[in-house]
This record gives sequence, structure tokens and C-alpha cells, in this order.
Amino acid sequence: MHFSDFMNAPTSQPPRLLDQIREALRLRHYSLRTEQAYIHWTKRFIFFHGKRHPRELGPHDVEAFLTSLAVEGGVSASTQAQALAALLFLYKQVLEIDLPWLDDVVRAKRPQRLPTVLTPDEVARMLACMESTHALMANLLYGTGMRLMECLRLRVKDVDLARREITIREGKGNKDRRTMVPVSLISALEKQLDTVRVLWQRDLTNALPGVQLPNALERKKPEEGKLLAWYWLFPGRELSTDPRSGVRRRHHAHEQGIQRAIKRAVLAAGITKPASTHTLRHSFATHLLESGQDIRTVQELLGHSDVRTTMIYTHVLNRGPMGVVSPLDRLPVR
Repeated sequence: MHFSDFMNAPTSQPPRLLDQIREALRLRHYSLRTEQAYIHWTKRFIFFHGKRHPRELGPHDVEAFLTSLAVEGGVSASTQAQALAALLFLYKQVLEIDLPWLDDVVRAKRPQRLPTVLTPDEVARMLACMESTHALMANLLYGTGMRLMECLRLRVKDVDLARREITIREGKGNKDRRTMVPVSLISALEKQLDTVRVLWQRDLTNALPGVQLPNALERKKPEEGKLLAWYWLFPGRELSTDPRSGVRRRHHAHEQGIQRAIKRAVLAAGITKPASTHTLRHSFATHLLESGQDIRTVQELLGHSDVRTTMIYTHVLNRGPMGVVSPLDRLPVR
């Protein structure tokens, strides 16, 4: 069976391979981005082997494809790992074929790079160059250590100003965690909630479908999406069509908006470092450690499973080798 056969099979036939992959991913509540990535790598794998069906291919064919990505394609280690994860999912969860451990794959080397960190003064200058909702988002990213998408996916119910807590739902690794509400942002968050309430009421008046709900809740209690509690803390300005359901509704703000705003602010502040939204997370962790906060607490706030991931920030502190006083500086002043 060739590529054209299973890509263009009649509707009376069993589901096409790509549809089977989508169904298996959605059954396990994988994100839309992961779904798109796995479909992409499955197509690349099939075309790499002359449009042959994956059932006709085996471990050596997977090894050849992954090795080609590293050797000829020059992809990063994370990209190669994503391709491997996609193919393992294809064979194990969709085709129900176990592949032996792929020992012969040439692994792309993962470079050991230190994160870019802004000084407190640079952060203050950058934030001063931002306005309105983007300024609030950037302040939250730095003030809480959230990842960009964690911030954008916040719901009204996730912000508890009375307890000064923010609950981050389904973060990386599908884990929930809590972080603090910076006291200096309470007033701005109250105003944002007032703005959101007005937009929510307008959507109800216009009989719009409720916002997207997570996983099975969308099927069991679709009307919950019309409640203010589930409304986005940072709703998008325009309506958009859900790529999975085809429903036109209010989605959360797009990540490109805040990314571009931060890029403009970095330039306006005269900062020469390659700063981005994630740089604010790096700066959050580093500045907490510099202030004497213990690394375990920082680990929990960042949502790291392993403290060794958090320890990367100790390398950008003025401690260890970089904190040693040079013997030259100990010489008597001449």
C-alpha cells in the first residue's frame, strides 16, 4: 500500500492514517501544537521513504530517517527528539508495533548554553517602554515566572486576588501549580478583570458560543464555557475559528502580539541582549536566587520536575567560578 492509497482512501474504508493519528492524540488530550508537529513528522518520514506505508518500514528505516535529520538536515537535538517522539507514538499507539531501542541513531548534539538574563535595571527599563495589556502580560511573566502560553491560557477563575495566588493549569508536562500575585499588579489585574467582564457580557448578548473548555469538559458540560469563571483573562480582540471543532468563538490573545511588543520594548530601552518573553522567566529565577531564595522554592515556582533543571540559573549568578575574586584584584594598590 502506497502513500496515495492511505491518504486518499474513500470514506467507506477505515480511517486514513493521519486521521488515526489525530484521533489517538486527541483521545490522550495532546495539545493542538503537538498534534500538528506529530502529523508533520509522520509526513516527512513517509516522504523520506518514497511514500511507503509505515507498516512496511521498520526500526532501521526509523534510524535512517532520524540520522538523516541530524547529519544532513543539521537539526537541533530538540527537533530530532520531537521527530523521534512522533514516530514512537505512531508505531506504538496507532500501529501497535513496538520498536526496539534505537541505538544506532546518530544523535544531534544538544549545546550547553546559559540562558540570557536581564539585570533588574534592564527589566525595569524594558517594562517602562510597554503599555496597556501587553505591559500587564510582561509584568506577569517577570513577576511570576510563567511561560508565555501559561500566561495567555489563564482563566478568570485562576486568579485569586484575595489570596494573592495564580493557579497555572496544565502547564508543561500537564501539571498544575501555583505562583504568587505580585502586590504591585493587584490594581492592574482588578482593572483587567473589569475589562474582561464587559467583553464577556457583550459576547453573551451577541449569543456567541462559550470559550473552549479543556478535554472532556467540552463534551460533558459545553454550557460551562459561557460562564465568566472560564473566560480568558487575556481574551483575543477578534473571534477566531477553532481548528479542531470549526466553531467560531473567542480565543485567548495570540502569542505574537506580546512577542512583538516585547521586541519593540527591548529596542526602545536600548538593550543589546537577545531578549524575548522567555528571558523574563530566566530573569525571574535568577533574581530570586540572587536575593537569597532557596532553589527548591524556585523549582516549584517554575514547575521544574528536576531541580537539576533549575540549577542552570546558579551558573549565571555571581557565585562559583564567576564569584571568585581574581588574585590580581588582591594585589596592593600601586
